[in-house]
Amino acid sequence: MADTLTRRHHLLGLEGMSAEEITPYLDLAANYALLSRSRTAPRDALRGRTVINMFFEDSTRTRTSFELAGKRLGADVINMTVATSSVNKGETLLDTAATLNAMRCDLLVVRHAASGAPALLAQKVEASVVNAGDGMHEHPTQALLDALTIKRHLGTLSGLTVAICGDVGHSRVARSNIHLLTAMGSKVRLVGPPTLVPAAMASLGSVSIHHDMESGLRDADVVMTLRLQRERMGAGLVPSAREFFRFYGVDSRRLALAKPGALVMHPGPMNRGVEIASDVADSAQSVIQEQVEMGVAVRMAVLDRLSRMRTAS
Repeated sequence: MADTLTRRHHLLGLEGMSAEEITPYLDLAANYALLSRSRTAPRDALRGRTVINMFFEDSTRTRTSFELAGKRLGADVINMTVATSSVNKGETLLDTAATLNAMRCDLLVVRHAASGAPALLAQKVEASVVNAGDGMHEHPTQALLDALTIKRHLGTLSGLTVAICGDVGHSRVARSNIHLLTAMGSKVRLVGPPTLVPAAMASLGSVSIHHDMESGLRDADVVMTLRLQRERMGAGLVPSAREFFRFYGVDSRRLALAKPGALVMHPGPMNRGVEIASDVADSAQSVIQEQVEMGVAVRMAVLDRLSRMRTAS
């Protein structure tokens, strides 16, 4: 019962969520994508609501898209920059939670370097909490926008083969995608060197692990590349960027192993010539810029849906 209530009031992660719980977010986001393109999004859906974006880590795409999403729905949006907040002066996360609670905000969007920080805040504030990325745990809205992008092009998620390539071990994006895609019926391959795709990753769900690009990409419907997260990895996991690209970078030769017309995806920021070649990133098969567009639609759907579910309860 507690888990059900948490999922109704917050979006902290996708682990354990069923297709029936995920689909309403995707359906609403698809509608918002159409409305945004026609510039007819409902400007009063969140009128009178306050959204606070609280980012303890740097972000461009995620924070900006949450800000746009809130404003397009008519909410009052406050961007809290940690570098200029009391947190930088030594205030604890729980004291910050008490302060935010006193402000009576309705929706709190949190990015934090520590896994579990948004979940902790969700226990201490009355607002609905959205996890915008926590440590190496999850990044649920990124996986939702990836799924929406795939559905727009391929019509379904069920039965697809999705190859997630690169630094999977340190990626919260990969973890959320694994949970979502397997719940929706996709076959997920994790592709990369053993140092970045350890065997323990198999415990995350029904996935297959490939340490060579040829078997990992062959006949894939979607090729999703991830950057090397050097800020989270120890020394010696990758000899050099040049060596990584030589053996594990997605170039046109390796992309040809996937199905004709396979989608190319990347959550950003991209390191061209490291995990992905420029001609692939800019190819007709690339939907990387569309992912950014779908990010706004997905975050509109998340803010709207959580607000309505909390009001209904």
